[in-house]
Amino acid sequence: MDRPPRGRRGRRLEGCGVPRDKDLVHPYIPNSVPAIRDQLLREIGAGDIEDLYTGIPEALRLKRPLDVPGPLLSEYELRQHVEGLLRKNRSCQEYLNFKGGGCWQHYVPAVCDEIASRGEFVTAYVGDTYSDLGKHQAIFEFQSLLGELLEMDVVSSPTYDWACAASSALLMAARITGRKQVLVPAGTGPERLAHVRNFCRPVVNVETVATDPVTGLLDLDDLRRKLSSRTACVYLENPTYLGLIEHRGATVAEMAHAFGALLVVGVDPTSLGVISPPIAYGADIVCGEAQPLGIHMNYGGGVCGFIASRDDETFVAEYNTFLTSIAETREGGEFGFGWSTFDRTSFVKRDTSPDYTGSNTALWGITAGVYLALMGPQGMADLGKTIMQRSYYAMKRLGELNGVTTPVYPTTHFKEFVVTFDRPVADVNRALLGHRIFGGIDLSASYPELGNSALYCVTEIHSREAIERLVDAVKEVLR
Repeated sequence: MDRPPRGRRGRRLEGCGVPRDKDLVHPYIPNSVPAIRDQLLREIGAGDIEDLYTGIPEALRLKRPLDVPGPLLSEYELRQHVEGLLRKNRSCQEYLNFKGGGCWQHYVPAVCDEIASRGEFVTAYVGDTYSDLGKHQAIFEFQSLLGELLEMDVVSSPTYDWACAASSALLMAARITGRKQVLVPAGTGPERLAHVRNFCRPVVNVETVATDPVTGLLDLDDLRRKLSSRTACVYLENPTYLGLIEHRGATVAEMAHAFGALLVVGVDPTSLGVISPPIAYGADIVCGEAQPLGIHMNYGGGVCGFIASRDDETFVAEYNTFLTSIAETREGGEFGFGWSTFDRTSFVKRDTSPDYTGSNTALWGITAGVYLALMGPQGMADLGKTIMQRSYYAMKRLGELNGVTTPVYPTTHFKEFVVTFDRPVADVNRALLGHRIFGGIDLSASYPELGNSALYCVTEIHSREAIERLVDAVKEVLR
């Protein structure tokens, strides 16, 4: 196939700065055929593609061609180009990975990938009960299995991620109580805290509660000072961003409830095989991240939030996400699955709703459901114990090295822990790359009070040999 020469070319400027050869027929874009394109323009009453961009102020429109090469019209060349770009990545299959902070490396059973790649699920987006091809039932199973783990009656369809779920949960609490103040730990992960602030800003006032410098947990004295009749809810994460288990959840719940406020708890579900679910210590709404449940880490994806509560109409009416339920059909003994309470969720009121969820991550919810069904209660308990054993072994071995301090806080940890070095974390991580190891997340900028500290994550995938390899590498780096 003949194609125009590659490289920078002076093509006609169309489409707000998008260069395009007017008569180019792209093999992957059917509507690029000139006759079809012109017919589409006529149908919508546009004389030219430029007419589609008249709503963009002239000052904001690009006046030159984009500095990009010409299109790759050969499938083989395109594949080679993309694979060449991918080869520049250093993946967690090639390198040992000790990063966490909200997207963690866990083992993904083969059955999770098998089910997630099925045609009827891989494009799971929207659709009514007559066209869902089993998607609604799969989402129902995800909600049911996660509800069993959380000991909650109602679980939402997946949200974008934990940050989105937490933000929506806080706004639910504000609507339920009719109040405008939410209290959030200052130690919440920086990205999640920034999302909560931005998401909730138009509706409620987000105020932070200090962290106890000794324990790393919520400062109860500061919480007591800030609680009032204006407080809609207190938000708590357990485990915290720094991997600490908050053992005073019941105390926080009592303090919040005494002022008529709700308790919203964010949770990593892999911890629930070894610690009590939030409802056991008084949580009213629970949210969190399902990514550890059989979902691969992906750049820009692979995360999956959820919201849960008891089956109380006051709470259910304030969900902004889809809820999938089960009902008997006309045929005896048969059941159907579909959206429930749809008209009462914020989704249907998108033009006036104070919060919103759109293209939800249905495929990840289905995958998490497969994982939970495979693991069962005993599997989740074994997973939690294994993670705690291995993370504590890693803390012990790293803490024996000169120039390293861990654990930093005298508190029970799960999966993640802070490591302090006698030199900049950036230098340590850069040197660890030479050992084919991804070091922990640098906390120096987000938590300056911790000094040269990093957040390390250890899960069931980290064998004793892997941990010893990390210890040996850190020891060599710090010489």
